[in-house]
Amino acid sequence: MAISRRRIDIDEGRAALAAWLEAGVPASGLPRAVTATAVRYSLEEVTARAPGNSVEVRVPPFGVTQCVEGPRHTRGTPPNVIECDAATWLAMVTGRLSWSDAVASGKVAASGLRADLSELLPL
Repeated sequence: MAISRRRIDIDEGRAALAAWLEAGVPASGLPRAVTATAVRYSLEEVTARAPGNSVEVRVPPFGVTQCVEGPRHTRGTPPNVIECDAATWLAMVTGRLSWSDAVASGKVAASGLRADLSELLPL
């Protein structure tokens, strides 16, 4: 299976994640472009680690990706969807928030049998 070409430079993405970590929670004062880069880079990284099309991960307004091997979704709303805000996504990606705590607290909306990234996060 081919993995789409990265759009975010790996060093730039890692720098954006490091800046987000340094800013603390909430990441106030961090330029929106840095948050956007960190989210997009981490979505690309999840896709690289778990290629596929069975789960759609949405982090509005910054990005969306399809990942995890399994049945391919072709139209309409995918059967396996994960959605959260950027702060929650980056907290899970960096290990500041566990997948189970995020889901239990309602910070992540996850629907479908495959909508579980606990094995992939933190990156």
